[in-house]
Amino acid sequence: MNDFVGISDLDMAVIIGARGGIGEAFVESIIQTTSTTKIIATSRNEEWCQAPCTGRVHRQSLDVTDEQSISALAEHLKAQSQNPKLIVNCTGILHRHDARPERTWREFDLDWMRAVFDVNALGTGLLVKHLIPLMPRTGRAIFVTLSARVGSIADNRLGGWYSYRASKAAQNMIMKTASIESRYRRPELILASLHPGTVDTDLSAPFTARVQPDKLFTPAFSCERLSEVMRSLTPADSGEFFAWDGSTIQW
Repeated sequence: MNDFVGISDLDMAVIIGARGGIGEAFVESIIQTTSTTKIIATSRNEEWCQAPCTGRVHRQSLDVTDEQSISALAEHLKAQSQNPKLIVNCTGILHRHDARPERTWREFDLDWMRAVFDVNALGTGLLVKHLIPLMPRTGRAIFVTLSARVGSIADNRLGGWYSYRASKAAQNMIMKTASIESRYRRPELILASLHPGTVDTDLSAPFTARVQPDKLFTPAFSCERLSEVMRSLTPADSGEFFAWDGSTIQW
């Protein structure tokens, strides 16, 4: 089968947030284009996780805001001597049934801000802490997290969306810093933040009414383009922030 993200011997992959649109697309793409023997697909939805496993996909309960949950996944992988060469973090929160992105500082709500940071930034940090040590020390390996262009400080011209913007900027900084540390023990490991574009998923659904049809991507299209970006990455690109079309986004 064809190389997936430039890893010809991809024997194991971990997709965090696999129940969401893009996460699901990544799982399906790996199934269709690789001979990977095992795909760990995580979600915090217990009912989804308890559904019977099929083929190479193994569902695992995981909540990125719960360190014990992430530690349990890491221990599970250790017990099976699994060293994933690909980890994709597709989790994220932009809105909730009782909360939407702030349009002004007058809408600041501490509980909501904490909830957004817990998922988008701190959750990424916990994944770095527990899962990167399991990745191979030699050979090509990739750890990416889905960020957002609105997390770019340099590109912020519209304002608003305080918590989401700030949490994604923090997520990017965690990835950048982790990439520097990883150079010493895993010189071929690539870490990157990726902007998937505006994708037709539950996360973006309330905000797509004015998006031009050619700018609203299907999860499958976004996954395909992100996979192409990952395939082109080298260790020299580790720690950078890329859009779905391969362009570099300013911090």
